Amino acid sequence: MTGIRVGQGFDVHRFAAPEEGRPLILMGCVIPHDRGLAGHSDADVMLHALMDALLGAAGLGDIGQHFPDTDAAYKGADSAGLLARVMGDLTERGWQVVNADVCLIGERPKIGPHRQRMRERVAQLLGLPPDAVNVKATTTEKLGFTGRGEGLAAQAVVLIQRP
Repeated sequence: MTGIRVGQGFDVHRFAAPEEGRPLILMGCVIPHDRGLAGHSDADVMLHALMDALLGAAGLGDIGQHFPDTDAAYKGADSAGLLARVMGDLTERGWQVVNADVCLIGERPKIGPHRQRMRERVAQLLGLPPDAVNVKATTTEKLGFTGRGEGLAAQAVVLIQRP
């Protein structure tokens, strides 16, 4: 059966040094925080996990293949724009996104105050109603690199279909 597929994605980024002045961007939204994430692009760990889930579900590889960090064209790239390109690839092949569930892993920032805005932004990018996008977070109870505040991780699961 090829009409319905599930994909999962995972991504990690370390926090940039405060003096770098990078904004923290999660799910395409700037989130107030003392440090942003380091990366070749805008380092939106949540959108990166989401793109990997979408690409995996469609059998199209991963974001490293599509947007390599060795390519200067993607230096500082807006991950929302990259997601639009991924969505174009899926649409071109007849796939539609049914729903997405994205989880941020880290001690802080707390996403509760930003959850609805993040949800609405990604729903817009995926062409879905907001209730088809779930955004959540968990801590690692101060264990590991996320627990020590060295960076953030994200996981995503998506369902896609061909009508």
